[in-house]
Amino acid sequence: MSEGQRFQLGTIGALSLSVVSSVSIVICNKALISTLGFTFATTLTSWHLLVTFCSLHVALWMKMFEHKPFDPRAVMGFGILNGISIGLLNLSLGFNSVGFYQMTKLAIIPCTVLLETLFFRKKFSRKIQFSLTILLLGVGIATVTDLQLNMLGSVLSLLAVITTCVAQIMTNTIQKKFKVSSTQLLYQSCPYQAITLFVTGPFLDGLLTNQNVFAFKYTSQVVFFIVLSCLISVSVNFSTFLVIGKTSPVTYQVLGHLKTCLVLAFGYVLLKDPFNWRNILGIMVAVIGMVVYSYFCSVETQQKASETSTQLPQMKESEKDPLIAVENGSGVLSDGGGVQKTAAPVWNSNKDFQA
Repeated sequence: MSEGQRFQLGTIGALSLSVVSSVSIVICNKALISTLGFTFATTLTSWHLLVTFCSLHVALWMKMFEHKPFDPRAVMGFGILNGISIGLLNLSLGFNSVGFYQMTKLAIIPCTVLLETLFFRKKFSRKIQFSLTILLLGVGIATVTDLQLNMLGSVLSLLAVITTCVAQIMTNTIQKKFKVSSTQLLYQSCPYQAITLFVTGPFLDGLLTNQNVFAFKYTSQVVFFIVLSCLISVSVNFSTFLVIGKTSPVTYQVLGHLKTCLVLAFGYVLLKDPFNWRNILGIMVAVIGMVVYSYFCSVETQQKASETSTQLPQMKESEKDPLIAVENGSGVLSDGGGVQKTAAPVWNSNKDFQA
């Protein structure tokens, strides 16, 4: 099996793990929050991250991955930013209608595209932009019901979108810049995320629910679902970093909307949630958008791979061919009279070959 095939297989595995684990934890948390009345989402997330860190520490002790320390300031800033983005998303849900919260989540994709275009000079083709538009339209039809605006909720939503986009872009860039795996990055950033949410979680949950998380009556059933949710979260957190590292923040957001559609479908089948024609139409449109996006991404990836493979042999030949070496300015010409002069460089404009 070639390296490219192994990479594709790993990407498919990461995407599948992310979908299965995310849908599972949503169903588990829905039972915990809706049925059992445990509405402390931010505090629960901090417990998720603590359990994830402990699990990774055991894996490190068993030598399942190698600890690779890198810039501590980058790790701390990244971890705290991730924790803040989670808290802001929960506050956005608490101070806005469900419909406006869904619009906030939809805004993450165009915001991510804008940030990557402005600051990283990343180009998105018209075909990719078109497929993303179809996807967002479908998810909007399926999930957005009412749009009730208020100043505080709008500001919180704006901050949630910006911090989430930056955090997910950082997840991708840090892994590539410092050459760390998703496991190594998650292991080092988890404590900062967990501490941020563990400190602020009870306050935020109390603000949103008017209840005290420490005064809640923890029955055996509640404890069972909390433990189950924490165990599933290990897979969710790991697959999130894995997917963003192997693909891109935009692809991760597309995958997130696929999870939303699956949660709606599973909610109808398993939990008998209300379902109408708008949900069905929206899911169908969103799935079409996802298929088109996947197809165009695959085509563009193959085109880039073929361009790279054709450029490499040319570069190797240029190192061996003295005539091309002369044209590059690295050789010496003779005018026939014994006077030597250097040829003018021809390829200097192509920075890709000089890098």
